[in-house]
Amino acid sequence: MRKKTGRYSGYIRPFSYILDLTVIIILSVKLIPENLHNLSFYFFLLIAWVSIAYNTGFYEVYRYTKVIEIFGKIIKQYFIFIVLNFAYVGYFSKFSDAQVILQFVSYSVLIISFTKLFIYYFLRKFRVVFGGNFRRVVIVGDGKSVEQLSNFFNENPDYGYKLIHVFDLVDNKKAQIETCMDFVMEQKIDEIYCSLSDLTNTDINKFIDFTDNNLKILKFLPDNKEVLSRNLIFDYYDYIPVISLRNIPLDETANKIIKRLFDIVFSLIIIVGLLSWLTPILAILIRLESRGSIFFKQKRNGLNYREFECYKFRSMTLNDIADLYQVSKNDPRITKIGRFIRKTSIDELPQFFNVFLGDMSVVGPRPHMVSHTEMYARKIDKFMVRHFIKPGITGLAQTKGFRGEVETDKDIIYRVKYDIFYLENWSLLLDIKIVFLTIYNAIKGEDKAY
Repeated sequence: MRKKTGRYSGYIRPFSYILDLTVIIILSVKLIPENLHNLSFYFFLLIAWVSIAYNTGFYEVYRYTKVIEIFGKIIKQYFIFIVLNFAYVGYFSKFSDAQVILQFVSYSVLIISFTKLFIYYFLRKFRVVFGGNFRRVVIVGDGKSVEQLSNFFNENPDYGYKLIHVFDLVDNKKAQIETCMDFVMEQKIDEIYCSLSDLTNTDINKFIDFTDNNLKILKFLPDNKEVLSRNLIFDYYDYIPVISLRNIPLDETANKIIKRLFDIVFSLIIIVGLLSWLTPILAILIRLESRGSIFFKQKRNGLNYREFECYKFRSMTLNDIADLYQVSKNDPRITKIGRFIRKTSIDELPQFFNVFLGDMSVVGPRPHMVSHTEMYARKIDKFMVRHFIKPGITGLAQTKGFRGEVETDKDIIYRVKYDIFYLENWSLLLDIKIVFLTIYNAIKGEDKAY
């Protein structure tokens, strides 16, 4: 399940990366002999530190992470970083002064660890003193695990959870569940914790559908550890086991950075290498055929349902219903040049500006018009799950034939299924595969490209 952040929480980990890497570079300049002062060594230090951190989970520290776990991550990071430094220096420079390398790594990890713990404790104090960075939660169910979690939330405000209400389900369970869902929406609750012992499979599915369709985070309190046989995400709040329903790889900071770097590099290649000369040509052709701007801007829903302006080359004559009705086959609004650029998907290229600005990604669920998003959200189950990640210029659903006009419910249902599969199984290789399939389909031509 995605880990929702506060207003500024999303900046903490990138800031930590930058700060730690800066410390490593400065200390290497001060402590390491001059014969090693070259770009390849600095590049090695950065790549080695980030790679180790990714594998040890060094930066995966959450509000419920125990201090002993943080020390465990520090120790792993320290020893692996030492080994890699000795290996690099011994192989490439034949440098034999082990004390200098040991001193450099020790000072680096010591300063970084101090900073890490300072941020960790500062945030906990910040939540108590200033009341910031809190998540509003409710608990559903009755029993020992519910009582334990309630006490944990109430007695540990430094963890950043504010318990708003407990729905015990003792009397008239069905009515209480309905009341709970209404309460969650009215009170802007962030997370729901459900005791599995008090819910039937029907109740669980009802909560799953509700949270998926309303962008709420759902977690479960298990009866015992046997539930671990399922493919679920398992965490501890103090000593209380908590289960998360869905794992989204792009919630991990390292994956976010990898995907963002891919988006920036790819979008710059397209903007500089293609749009820089193609835009003036299309501007002339579009304006010769019909009056109006060469670009078409339309409100779409993106990450966390936020609206943004999506850019395209204008392929239709100016009309008042562009924001209400999708283009259909043989649509009279489409111009001659518009038909060509839509068939070849050239009209989508300005969206690389959206990617560069951070509103979109190269690969992701395709964004819909705001009016259509609202309609599908009411009509199609789990449609809102798509908004847990950034929308894309292309996506897995589009490579499987579900692009363009939604002619039947089947089109949008399968589009949502592929989008959910993508967000739960993201990898850089999958993105690259989708990009190549998209290019191949554009060259080959598609029936629904109109």
